[in-house]
Amino acid sequence: MTALWLTLRYRDPAAALRWLLALGFTERAVHRSPDDPGAVVHAELDWPGGGGLMLGLAHESPEWPQQPGTGGAYLVVDDVDAAFATAVAAGGRPVASPRDVDYGGRTAAVADAEGNLWSLGTYRP
Repeated sequence: MTALWLTLRYRDPAAALRWLLALGFTERAVHRSPDDPGAVVHAELDWPGGGGLMLGLAHESPEWPQQPGTGGAYLVVDDVDAAFATAVAAGGRPVASPRDVDYGGRTAAVADAEGNLWSLGTYRP
């Protein structure tokens, strides 16, 4: 059971879903618009090794004022260089190239097409 879920809103959740699946997330549930089967309105994704992400279509909401492109997450990966290359090849924008860090391990960062920051690292908190 995943007890903690990151939540992000996207202007184009279908494109975000494709990028996140390329990065290594797996589909738990994807809900599409009945009027447009290509349009994703809500998705739930699992990250290998634990953790979950819910994403949806950005819209005005007093209950959830988060704007697209203002989120961020840390993803534990086995191979930072490979994950970084995959993320960039799938359309991510390089923010910090892979490098060794003094606390042990390796890290890098990319932004998705809407500006959310994705830190990749081998350090397991």
